[in-house]
Amino acid sequence: MENTKSDTYQKGLALLNHLHGGQAGEQLVNNLKDICPDFVDMTIEWAMQGVMARPGLDLLTREYLLIASCTTLGHTVPQLKAHIDAALKLGSSKQQIVEVILQMTFYAGGAAVSNALAHAKEVFANHK
Repeated sequence: MENTKSDTYQKGLALLNHLHGGQAGEQLVNNLKDICPDFVDMTIEWAMQGVMARPGLDLLTREYLLIASCTTLGHTVPQLKAHIDAALKLGSSKQQIVEVILQMTFYAGGAAVSNALAHAKEVFANHK
């Protein structure tokens, strides 16, 4: 990444690397920088520094909310896996993540929850 980016960008990038470094963060940047670098910048500046870094909720709570949202959407597998991994990095237990996903049964449906649990199992097996 360039060092000429704004302070907001640099702080957002630091948070992205803290939560998703070595995996999902680099994948986002590498997959989209050639087709839409503005989306990468927006994600880093707005989503990471603008929303994730806000006061009021701690990062782990925010990750639980994102896991729940991805479970409900059902089609955001890479993002679901990235947020499960980030939650583990932040100190979540596997059981807490399972409970977050299970909580979505009546909102997302059994199939979405079953799929999310299967993806969580993959992340748990690969988590370092």
